[in-house]
Amino acid sequence: MRSLALLLILLLVHVAQAAPRVETIADGLEFPWSIAFLPDGAMLVTERSGRLRIVRDGKLLPDAVAGVPEVLVGGQGGLLDVVLDPAFAENQTIYLSFSFGTTARNATRVVSARFDGTSLSDLRVLFTASPFKKGMGHFGGRMAFLPDGTLLLTTGEGFDYRESAQSLGSHLGKTIRINRDGSVPLDNPFFSDDRALPEIFSYGHRNPQAILVSPADGSILQHEHGPRGGDELNRIVAGRNYGWPVVTYGRDYSGARISPFETYPGMEPPLLHWTPSIAPAGMTLYDGALFPEWRGDLFVAALAERSIRRIDLDNGTIVGQEVLFDDLGERMRDVRTGPDGALYVLTDSTDGRILRIVPETPRP
Repeated sequence: MRSLALLLILLLVHVAQAAPRVETIADGLEFPWSIAFLPDGAMLVTERSGRLRIVRDGKLLPDAVAGVPEVLVGGQGGLLDVVLDPAFAENQTIYLSFSFGTTARNATRVVSARFDGTSLSDLRVLFTASPFKKGMGHFGGRMAFLPDGTLLLTTGEGFDYRESAQSLGSHLGKTIRINRDGSVPLDNPFFSDDRALPEIFSYGHRNPQAILVSPADGSILQHEHGPRGGDELNRIVAGRNYGWPVVTYGRDYSGARISPFETYPGMEPPLLHWTPSIAPAGMTLYDGALFPEWRGDLFVAALAERSIRRIDLDNGTIVGQEVLFDDLGERMRDVRTGPDGALYVLTDSTDGRILRIVPETPRP
């Protein structure tokens, strides 16, 4: 009798946690890259081609936001991340990251601007990575705010400049930390080191494609592309070296070995690595109410795997992974937790979509 009661309970739980439903909110976006949720229920979406778009009342508005700065578009470069100021409701300030310059001389740049609902004004350049590089690969470009209001930015190592990731005299292959006016926080780990650029927060990164700050404890999680294998998920700590290219689980695209080391003294090991590569893109720490069984889990968009990876966390420890939505067959660029508790996903194509993932209505 007790066994029968337990079976009934398990069946009821299964029904209550029915398979998610995928809805299309908008389509026709050109390589959408990032999404931000406005207090009035609208959404801002960046297109890598250089446009900032608005979704309002469930519809993609035909006109792009005016006043977006000139963006270098090509290869992996273009308009990248968009985030709202922590005090957006009072100051209407947003932040954009993008590739800036020419194909022969370019860098990752961050600007702030005021958004009035249709256009940008009061544009200010806050940060431009140094030195400039050649080529259109590995810009990084993801942003997140720490609880103290400072802004984190990821930068790639420029593909052909991988040794720069180990140099504290270069912004390439780093996590950057700045104040919201572009100044440098006095407590940055290398602020007083004359041999280092003061904006550097961590180093030894290849091409970080997501960064987030846990609302529970302020810890920083970041993932980055490896070459052939060796995509990494890392917990970022100020001043630490994350190893690229001295340590890696991946190989060069030619098949050649990049380094004999998978670990090395003084260099931080990843929380996990994906080999072969899944090409991780955006990431969210789910804290919504629609999927209580997923609360506290990480969700990672995957380009090469064409999926969303759910990383099962138990008190901060990874206890498993699950591949989701690979049946859609689409490259996934970003995944975010919406204010309504749904998961929002951007697909990476010339006809990119915004997907909304909600629970399927349980059958009675």
